[in-house]
Amino acid sequence: MPDHTPLPADRTKLQMHRERAVPDQAPQFLRDGLIAHVGIADADGPVVIPMTYHYDASSPGLIYLHGAHHSRLMQVVASGARVCVTVTLTDGLVYSKTALNHSANYRSVVAFCRAAAGQPTIEQSRALFEAMIARYWPGRTVGTDYDVIPVKHLETTSLVALQIEAMSAKTRSGGPNGPGDNDPAVPGTAGVTELRSAC
Repeated sequence: MPDHTPLPADRTKLQMHRERAVPDQAPQFLRDGLIAHVGIADADGPVVIPMTYHYDASSPGLIYLHGAHHSRLMQVVASGARVCVTVTLTDGLVYSKTALNHSANYRSVVAFCRAAAGQPTIEQSRALFEAMIARYWPGRTVGTDYDVIPVKHLETTSLVALQIEAMSAKTRSGGPNGPGDNDPAVPGTAGVTELRSAC
């Protein structure tokens, strides 16, 4: 059964490193992200599954997930149950002269969602899939780089629009901040292994 209870007001409040909160950057992080980890709880317990997804700034309150109609995750998502969608971009690995201060530079969003009241029609799904392909592979166009999506493919794929009820965004950037990391007289090495891509 879907959970219709209101989301607790403090659900998105950061408990650790509150200074890293950047709620206004959440849409950009969702646009830049590639993999969403989708958390659900069903009769067998909690599970988190990585998925590609679609997000468009013109509809900032929606995230789209797709998968097989019979998949456990898609059935739970489509039921209206509350789900958690997390997107993380890892920009660098931070190494310090002290073990405690090793860290990572990242951008992340945690979104609490449930299935939107209105779901995409077949033709809307076609446009959304084309937009999703263009988001992952900028410049690829239907009819030139790949065939028009046939109706039978659209009918066998579940596309669910999730309404974002609340979300938080968090980031870390910069170098190591352990004691002695900036002091050449202290033995050891410190720095950042950059991982950030074009995103």
